Amino acid sequence: MDSEHSLHQKLVEWKKKIRQETSAQSPPQQEEIANTSGIPVDILYLPQPMAEDEYFRKQGFPGEYPFTRGIHPSMYRGRLWTMRQYAGYGSAKESNKYYKYLLSEGQMGLSVAFDLPTQLGYDSDDPITLGEVGKVGVAIDTRKDMEILFDGIHLDQVSTSMTINAPAAMLLAFYVVAAEESGTKSSQLRGTVQNDILKEYIARGTYIFSPKPSLRLTADLIRFCSLEIPQWNSISVSGYHIREAGSTAVQEVAFTLADGIEYVKAAQKAGLDVDRFAGRISFFFSSHNDP
Repeated sequence: MDSEHSLHQKLVEWKKKIRQETSAQSPPQQEEIANTSGIPVDILYLPQPMAEDEYFRKQGFPGEYPFTRGIHPSMYRGRLWTMRQYAGYGSAKESNKYYKYLLSEGQMGLSVAFDLPTQLGYDSDDPITLGEVGKVGVAIDTRKDMEILFDGIHLDQVSTSMTINAPAAMLLAFYVVAAEESGTKSSQLRGTVQNDILKEYIARGTYIFSPKPSLRLTADLIRFCSLEIPQWNSISVSGYHIREAGSTAVQEVAFTLADGIEYVKAAQKAGLDVDRFAGRISFFFSSHNDP
């Protein structure tokens, strides 16, 4: 059997396996897919020509090593991305009302915007926060605020993204306790906390401590999530803010991947095996028309 024929035979076997894996999904993956012009689109295409050993060394099938073509076999065909509105304004009570409205309109998850005092670890009654409380996000000072923010929302049924960095450990702790008070175990929680402190020094500036202890907090949170909240993405390494701060696309990717490498090193230094947490590292990139 020649190399090209063997490669196509493995593709047939891979497709069979994917259909078996996605048959139980809701909604199930479509057998036949076409683009908006009605042209059939195959589930996967192979480069032509390419030797079998070269293909599996450089690319491989989606969901298989070296994961060049995606970490999940069917990617977004099997399960659409979660659609959520970045939201939060004023008080926890006002934001809670808006979250319920968004969910009633079909939103699939929540994305919490915190105000600048919260992002910098200030209480709303601190004089330095005058004029900023509740402006660009919701003000959360206490555990009670977090309980009000998610009152009446079943946290075991929605995923929550929290854009918070320097005080991420404290805000996630509030969230976990609020969930437990409402009857949801931490192991049932799904979502993401940004927890990307290095890009704050690079692009945004909402850091509290110096880099070394901040990185330790980041690693501690990764460790906590891997042990206590296994379905939670413990960090979202962000390139978007770097691009918005003036970088080129190449610089955005370079800085973001460099940050990601440092987080992996920090977590390993904290005693975590990379396979224990790496699957829960998410990335957030900008999107432009130019390369």
